[in-house]
Amino acid sequence: MSATTAEQAGRRVEEVLDRLAENGDSEACAAAEEVVRVLMEFYGSGIARVVDLLGRPAARPPADPLAPLLADELVASLLNLHGLHPEDAPTRIDRALSALPQPVENAGFDPATGLLRLRVTGSSGCGCSGTQESVRQAAEDALACFAPEVTGVELESAPREPALLQIGTRPSLAGADGRASAAR
Repeated sequence: MSATTAEQAGRRVEEVLDRLAENGDSEACAAAEEVVRVLMEFYGSGIARVVDLLGRPAARPPADPLAPLLADELVASLLNLHGLHPEDAPTRIDRALSALPQPVENAGFDPATGLLRLRVTGSSGCGCSGTQESVRQAAEDALACFAPEVTGVELESAPREPALLQIGTRPSLAGADGRASAAR
C-alpha cells in the first residue's frame, strides 16, 4: 500500500465532490460533504489522542511504548479499521473483556461466524435478563473497538450456586421452669 499525501487525498476528494455537483444532485453532494467532515473529525480525534498519549510525561516509560495506544478505544479502533493493530484477535478480545465492570470469561470464539461465547464469572446481581442484557451490551460495546471481528456475543448461563443452608442452634430441651426435661 503506497502512502497518500495530504495533497493527493485532498485533490481526490475535491474531484469526487465536483463530479457529484456536476450531476446536479445537491442532496448527494451535501451528504458526501458531510461524510468527509465526519471522517475528518474522526481521524482528527484519533491523531489528537495519539499526540496526547505519546506527549504525556510518564514517571517511568512503559516497557511497551505502544501499550497506551493499544489500550485506547479510539486509537485501537483506527488501527483495527486499517488492519494495523499489532495484537492478534484473542489478545484484543481479552483486552476488551478485562475492561468490563462485570467479570466475564471467554468461553470460546468462532472466527468463522464471529460469535463469542461468554460466561459471567462474578456476581451478576439478581441474574435477571436485564442484568444479563447489560453485561452482553457492555461486552459488545467494548469489543466493537478492540475486536471488531466479534459480530455477536452470547452469554452462557452461569451455573446456579447451591442455596445457602441456614443452620441455627438446636432448640433448648429445658422445660418451662428452665430445668432440663427428664424425658428424652
